[in-house]
Amino acid sequence: MSNQRGGKWKPAALNDGMNDMKLRNFFRTCARVVEEESDAQFYFEQLVEHINNGGNISTDDPIAVRRILGC
Repeated sequence: MSNQRGGKWKPAALNDGMNDMKLRNFFRTCARVVEEESDAQFYFEQLVEHINNGGNISTDDPIAVRRILGC
């Protein structure tokens, strides 16, 4: 047994925000693929705009989700 305490630990690669960018690109592609002037296209565009403005979509709060989607 050792009397040394455990050293500080962190992951080898910190989160660099690439997941947010990939998600934004996915939503942008969805907005292009769905029917023109449809409700789905509007909501995907709202998500892309929210992420572009630095917003976070990781929430379970229904009020925050409505605000993001523009409802």
